[in-house]
Amino acid sequence: MADLTLPDAPWRHRPGLDRLLAALGAGAGETRFVGGAVRDTLLGLPVADLDLATRLRPEAVRDRIRAAGLKAVPTGLAHGTITAVLADGPVEVTTLRRDVSTDGRRATVAFSDDWREDAARRDFTINALYADPASGALFDYFGGADDLTARRVRFIGDPLTRIAEDHLRILRFFRFHARFGGGAPDAEGYAACAARANDLMALSRERIADELLKMLAGHDPATPIGLMRDRAILTPVLPEIDGAGEQRLAALVAAEAAASIAPDRIRRLIALLPGDPAVADAILARLKLSNAIRKRAALVLAPCAETAPDRIGYRLGREAAIDRLLIAGRTEEASALGDWQRPTLPISGGALVARGLSAGPAVARALRRIEEQWVAEGFPDTARVAAIADAVVRRTAE
Repeated sequence: MADLTLPDAPWRHRPGLDRLLAALGAGAGETRFVGGAVRDTLLGLPVADLDLATRLRPEAVRDRIRAAGLKAVPTGLAHGTITAVLADGPVEVTTLRRDVSTDGRRATVAFSDDWREDAARRDFTINALYADPASGALFDYFGGADDLTARRVRFIGDPLTRIAEDHLRILRFFRFHARFGGGAPDAEGYAACAARANDLMALSRERIADELLKMLAGHDPATPIGLMRDRAILTPVLPEIDGAGEQRLAALVAAEAAASIAPDRIRRLIALLPGDPAVADAILARLKLSNAIRKRAALVLAPCAETAPDRIGYRLGREAAIDRLLIAGRTEEASALGDWQRPTLPISGGALVARGLSAGPAVARALRRIEEQWVAEGFPDTARVAAIADAVVRRTAE
C-alpha cells in the first residue's frame, strides 16, 4: 500500500479544525492526524474521535490553541495531552513521546520529536498510522496499512514486550481483533497473550471492567470471549466465565438483532455472568461496577413467578424485563415491550376509606390484595378494578 493517501472524509471539515491545524503548524509538518481517525477512514468507517500528534511541547500546544481563539484544556499535561475544544467536540493533541519506564499499569514518558519513536510505543500496527493534514500523505512505520488490508491485528515489535509495557493490551488485542480482524488471530500475539495472562491480575479492576464493556459493545463479542476462554486468558481475573456464559452471550446478540433492539453492553455482561444472582453480584462488585448496574443484574437474574411479558415488566421494570426476555430468547415479546409503559393501579386508599374501611394498615393490606388480582387479570380497566375493590372491602369487613 505504498504511496497511500488518506481519503477525504466529513470529519476533515469540522468547524475550527483548519484554524487548529494552522495554529499547530500542520503545514510545516509539525502536526499530523494519528490513530483511530486514520485507521477508520482508510476502512471507510465513521470516525468518532479525532487525535493529533505533534512535535510541539504541551505548553506550546496550549498557548497556540488559545492564541487561535480556541479553548485548551490540559487533560493530561504530564503525559503531553492537551484537548482543543471545537464547536462540535474535542480534539486531543498529544506531543510525540517515548517510554522511559513502564510497569504494566502506567508509563513514565519523555517528549520526543521523532515520529517513528512515537509510533514504536503504540500497541498495534493499525493504530500507528499518521497522515499529513494538508496532503493526506500516509506515514506507516510498521506495516499497519497492509495489516488493515489483510484484516490482521498485530502488535508492534515483540508482543511480549508490548504486553509487559501495558497489561491491558491483552484485552485490547481481542477487542481489536473482533472489530478489525478476520479469521484466526495473529498467532504470535495470541500466544503472547496466553503466556502473559496472569499479568491481568496486576491491573485495577476498573480498567478491566472498562475494557470488557468496550468489548461487549462490539458487533460480535462472543468471538473474543471464546478466544480468551480457549487459552484460559480470562481465568486469572474472571474464572467464573464459562462456556455456558459464552453461549448465552452469543444467543443474546442474535436475539437483539432479531428483535431490532439496540445492543446493550450491560445486558450482554449480565448474559455472560453465571445465572446465580449472588455469584453474579460478587463478580460485579469485584469489577467495581456501579450499584445501578448491580441492581439491574439482580432484577434480571432473580427468580420471578410472572411469565407474561407485561407482568414481568410491572414487577421488574421495562428495562429489566426486556433484558430478561432477550436473554431467554423471547424476542417477539421483548420487542413488544419497546414502547410499553408501566400501568398505574387506578384506585387509591381514599377510595377504600370511602367504601367503609378504616384508615390505617387495613387500607394498605386491601390495596395490596387489589393490586395482586389486578396484575393477575392482566391490568383490567377502572370499572373492573372498582368491582375488585368492592369484593376486597366486603371480605375485609366480614
